[in-house]
Amino acid sequence: QLQLVESGGGLVQPGGSLTLSCTASGFTLDIYAIGWFRQAPGKEREGVSCVTSMGITTVADSVKGRFTVVRDNADNTVYLHMNSLKPEDTAVYYCARRRYTFCTNYVRQYEYDYWGQGTQVTVSS
Repeated sequence: QLQLVESGGGLVQPGGSLTLSCTASGFTLDIYAIGWFRQAPGKEREGVSCVTSMGITTVADSVKGRFTVVRDNADNTVYLHMNSLKPEDTAVYYCARRRYTFCTNYVRQYEYDYWGQGTQVTVSS
């Protein structure tokens, strides 16, 4: 069974850090681009970042300089490192497998075929 499982979410104070993991099972993710998305309460799901099969990364302007994405093909896992977290980063975070190896126009959600169940990140004092 092909699936992606996110983990690492939780409650963190503003300015804090969290690392989310996205682990694949049933397939090897090294030939796919992997995207991260988030959905805040009452808002549409939005793209946060993407990493190509070659490890080239793209991040949204709203998180640039604070979030980085790294893939570890040996562990079949992609990580989202989040620093300097803000209350507006509060959301359910999802990873997804892209149909392509590249991240051009990565925010197009219809170009992803498998999604994780999501992990909650809450930034609050």
